[in-house]
Amino acid sequence: MNKVSLKISPNIYYAQLSSSRSINLYQETLLRCIESVKLSIATIGLRNPKIGKKDHSWEYCDPFDWVMSFRTGQLWLAASLTGEQTFIINASARNKDFRKILENPLEFDHDLGFQFSLSCVANWKITGNKEARSLALRAAEALSHRFNQAGNYIQAWNPKVNDPERSRFVTGRIIADTMQNIALLYWAHFESGISAFKEIADAHAQTSMKYLIREDGTSYHTFMFDPATGVPVRGETHQGYADESCWARGHAWMIHGFAQSYLYTKNQEYLKTAILLANTAEKLMGDDLVPVWDYKLSKDEIPYKDSSAGAIMAAGLYILASVSTDDAPRFTAFADRLLNGLIETCDLTKDPKALGLLAHGASHVGAGYADNMLPYGDYYFMEALMRSLGHNHFFW
Repeated sequence: MNKVSLKISPNIYYAQLSSSRSINLYQETLLRCIESVKLSIATIGLRNPKIGKKDHSWEYCDPFDWVMSFRTGQLWLAASLTGEQTFIINASARNKDFRKILENPLEFDHDLGFQFSLSCVANWKITGNKEARSLALRAAEALSHRFNQAGNYIQAWNPKVNDPERSRFVTGRIIADTMQNIALLYWAHFESGISAFKEIADAHAQTSMKYLIREDGTSYHTFMFDPATGVPVRGETHQGYADESCWARGHAWMIHGFAQSYLYTKNQEYLKTAILLANTAEKLMGDDLVPVWDYKLSKDEIPYKDSSAGAIMAAGLYILASVSTDDAPRFTAFADRLLNGLIETCDLTKDPKALGLLAHGASHVGAGYADNMLPYGDYYFMEALMRSLGHNHFFW
């Protein structure tokens, strides 16, 4: 395989800091990521990785899986940096998978944002493919229809036929992850001029800000409302350690999500919220280089690391560094620390047998999924590396 040649020109702010930062390390690691993504095409083909196996190969997604877009997103990141047709062709060939989602409305949930931002929005932005734009706008419309006006939130998950326990659990529930998904609505407003997209995204962000974030800056993974009246009920967890703990990846989703929402809206509340969450994470992490999967574990719990939470948070912190004049050096230093930790302890890009980029991800510890490669960790690792070098054009 030919070596990737890539010239990266950091923006002025990052260039000023380059003498004290690991710019060369981040550039070299990003180049290895691109090479790894390219090399693995022959093995992965058009399948969508779901979770890593112990031998650093993948288990793959079934249709409609929320994870299915993250490999596609990596391909589009590589394409945006190199312009290579190999990446564009392999990513574009996945359009059929996302078209199939829109042909099956019963499969719609809040993860339409993940699925279509990193596939069809990316395709439109990079290639100008009009079908991709149309698919993404249809997905945004479907996401907007999940809005509960009584409670001013986007319903996260779906009830299941003949599963009343599941149906009771999901009804009236919001989750931290959705703060990342509403970027699809902001994009759709920008692209179409339809104000309802932004109004729904803003309403959900305001509700998340009020109910998912505690006074001390820690966060709930989920919050329940009475679906008929919108009356708030209680905060809970689904993938975290306990209802009153602080699940690291959900916290990271919201750092990135509120920072990204600020980029679209310039709403100072969103910026302040992202900063509060980031400050809290920095305190809770202590001297750790990679976050534990939950910041409030009992002494009896195994403190698995979650490289995906570190990658998501690093990408979000670089956004904050780009817009926070007073706190920019601190957020850059914190993000650099996370990236350095990932490169030092989790980086698989030097292992020619690894089909993913990062080890030690914690998908759902309570369900028995810990210490795995995760495609979303891989995607955000590449995004964070790019942001560390001053890139600011992405698919959110």
